[in-house]
Amino acid sequence: MVILKPIVKVVEEMAKRPSTLEYPENKEGLVDTYRGIHKLDMKTCISCAACARICPNQTITMVKVDTEKGEKQMPEINLERCLFCALCEEVCPTFCLVLTKDYDFEKYDRREFIKRPEDLE
Repeated sequence: MVILKPIVKVVEEMAKRPSTLEYPENKEGLVDTYRGIHKLDMKTCISCAACARICPNQTITMVKVDTEKGEKQMPEINLERCLFCALCEEVCPTFCLVLTKDYDFEKYDRREFIKRPEDLE
């Protein structure tokens, strides 16, 4: 009887449906408060660097970017270090930096986690 109990448990578990999803075809539903990858509107960014100053992990650095209005300082974000705390979104005076619900973090190279302003549009 003692040996039979674990075998019954294994058979029951094998009969259940799989608990994983077929990613990327089926994506998990997200709650409304989920914070994912950043999005930047380069046209409304005023280069104030408030996002870089408030970031607790120093994830955001300001880099020079050529725009149609000339050279501007824009945020570059290292997603490896980001806490997704949304302080950068809260402090942005023009609301040009927001956190989306995108959560595709599959990369082959660590350098791909550093997102330049052009990559965040």
